[in-house]
Amino acid sequence: MAAQRAGFSRRTLLRSGAVGLLAGPGLVACSADSGPGLVRERPSLTHGVAVGDPRGDGALLWARSDRPARLIVETSATETFTDARRFEGPLLTPATDGTGRLRLAGLPAGQRVHYRVTLEGDDGATSEAVTGMFRTAPATASDLRLLWSGDVVGQGWGSNPDLGGMRIFSAMAARDPHLFLHSGDAVYADGPLRETVTLPDGRIWRNVVTEPKSAVAQTLEQFRGQYAYNLLDENYRRFNAAVAQVVQWDDHETVNNWYPGGQVAATKGYAERSMDVLAQRSWQAFREWMPLDPAEAADGRLYRKISYGPLLDVFVLDMRTYKDANDTDRAPGGKIFGPEQTRWLIDGLRDSRATWKIVANDLPLGLVVEDGEQPGTTAFEGPANADPGAPAGRETEIARVLSSIRAHRVTNVVWLTADVHYTAAHHYSPERAAFTDFDPFWEFVSGPLNAGAFGPNDLDGTFGPTAVFVHAPPTQNSSPLDGYQHFGEVFIDGASRELTVDLRNAAGASLFTQRLAPA
Repeated sequence: MAAQRAGFSRRTLLRSGAVGLLAGPGLVACSADSGPGLVRERPSLTHGVAVGDPRGDGALLWARSDRPARLIVETSATETFTDARRFEGPLLTPATDGTGRLRLAGLPAGQRVHYRVTLEGDDGATSEAVTGMFRTAPATASDLRLLWSGDVVGQGWGSNPDLGGMRIFSAMAARDPHLFLHSGDAVYADGPLRETVTLPDGRIWRNVVTEPKSAVAQTLEQFRGQYAYNLLDENYRRFNAAVAQVVQWDDHETVNNWYPGGQVAATKGYAERSMDVLAQRSWQAFREWMPLDPAEAADGRLYRKISYGPLLDVFVLDMRTYKDANDTDRAPGGKIFGPEQTRWLIDGLRDSRATWKIVANDLPLGLVVEDGEQPGTTAFEGPANADPGAPAGRETEIARVLSSIRAHRVTNVVWLTADVHYTAAHHYSPERAAFTDFDPFWEFVSGPLNAGAFGPNDLDGTFGPTAVFVHAPPTQNSSPLDGYQHFGEVFIDGASRELTVDLRNAAGASLFTQRLAPA
């Protein structure tokens, strides 16, 4: 079966979505020449390893065990591990679906760090090692390469064994980036997979399929199974081991177009229709399976600043958890960040001393994205409300942030987003806008990584955007076979401090380039 070609047995696949099967360590009979009795099986790292939120002295390491075991990490400046440092992490248990993380600290800044991860059972049995690499943030100005994109296994397009899986992750790894900004929709919890999909021209798309990915996610175990599925892909696992990630979430980690207080449409076939209940289960699975520590976020959940040396600060936003209902987007006092996150972003941008400030907005600022789950209503997903006039609804918080950037003379702010499943370069200017109290800026859109391609969307004129470049499919829900999968790249030159953005296709070829000189 396809899952076995990915290196996992059916038993492992089923176990990855069922916490009860992790509750006790497995026992196997000894061979005749190994002594009488029973011995424990060795623990196993079931889904590779991942690195997140790097700092000048280390990073966060994530792993998962198939049974209770302690997480052990060794680091070294070389692949030989002759000078290895040992870090002892937590006990991985069924309480967190066998997942755990360890903050590595005390490492030199600006260093390529090789690491080796093993598990230790309570009887001393150790797992096979998994190795990887990441870079600590530099202390001085140096070249930096950041990639970003979103949307993995959406619209029924999963890991296709006929294509060698999700090869776009291998194309990104080949760029040798310092950081990867995962802009959301890391999983499609509301998108079941079928083994085959017949395309309009008769071609057949094939999916690796597991039990949790065969239905919409409603239980905690089903949400966990969404992340387990993606990590069956060898390209994805290799990428995770070699590139430090900065992750955020969007809607499909829970259910399409979710917002606090919402209800899933009755026609969707959900037994649990409360979006708040689904979001609570989704959040638990997300924080268990992704390389981040909510305690390090400003809100104890997700939005946070990642400083990567003197040239770059990344402000990671959460535009789902704190927004108002999608059908009230033109109401006075609308929310997309919420008041606390808005103030945090304003203060953080004002106080940043980095040359470049990247704002990772998981919803585009000026693209009109309607909420198609609410027929017969005027409902929108993001800030834009299809009214090109003065800021209204959620746009008022965007206007407040943009005005503050101008008032505090904050320079070199670039916005990076995904969500809409195509790639584009948008330039915003008060000369074209209904609202004029802001400085011109760029927003770059990229995606999807492995999902249906859509677009392009209309632009709302409130903040004066224009589409300088767009690469979108001629038909909606275009499969990954049609050439509209994308990732974006930001390169900051350490000497000139110039920032260059490339919008790339799934093979890594540049479709559009924009160079920005520092102010």
